[in-house]
Amino acid sequence: MKKLIIIAFAVLLAMPLIAQENLYVVMELMKVDNEQEMDYWETEQFWKKIHQERLKAGEIIGWDLWQLLPGGEDQGYQYATVNLYNSAEKMFGDGGDFMKHVKAAYPDMSEDDVYKKFNATAKARDLAVRIFMERIDQTEGDVSMDVGTIAYIDFMKVDMGGYSAYEKAETEVFKPWHQEMVNDGSKGYWGLFRFMVPYGSDTYASHITVNMFENLQKALNQEGPGGDLTDAQQKAVEDGLKTRDMKFTYMARLIDIVR
Repeated sequence: MKKLIIIAFAVLLAMPLIAQENLYVVMELMKVDNEQEMDYWETEQFWKKIHQERLKAGEIIGWDLWQLLPGGEDQGYQYATVNLYNSAEKMFGDGGDFMKHVKAAYPDMSEDDVYKKFNATAKARDLAVRIFMERIDQTEGDVSMDVGTIAYIDFMKVDMGGYSAYEKAETEVFKPWHQEMVNDGSKGYWGLFRFMVPYGSDTYASHITVNMFENLQKALNQEGPGGDLTDAQQKAVEDGLKTRDMKFTYMARLIDIVR
């Protein structure tokens, strides 16, 4: 799990349900010790109001806070925040007049108190990994994403010369199955995301897939499409699985959201 610190990535996660042709995502993976839990929650509530002001200004189109499971201190990361953008320029931008948003969110807070909050943020968690991503493909369907939504986030490692074959397999072989589950209501959403930064052969992963469910019961009872596979379909599945190495899967629960 320590290798995640050098990920080729930056989820999820709540991002998919925004009706946006282009979607860019910054995911931040947090390490939070058991004794930091309460302080971390208070810290994210402080930042939530600032994200609301950023949303009003058009800098972001959303923000999410996810709890990651299994979540133990020796199992990588406990939380993920996700910032959503409608352009790569905004995602890689400098955040505009950030202090203006802070003042709008907390007009009565002194500058000293603001910086105390910033310092408290650093103490409440370890921002271990930041990943910049673009959405490559997704299922179609109208699904509202609320607090309590469950997601499986799969970290995929694909050789740099194999991106085209892998993404084609996800889109042509596996996406139709996910779409079938969305259509029958057993799944809410599936999306494919490619890491933009960091990037390279030494990174932990290169893509993620996100499967989202309305609630825990549907997430635990997920089943693939019914029916037997033809020989051609079986071969397509086997060939598709060979295009990537599934490195790790988190179950994530959405615990806060800004839209």
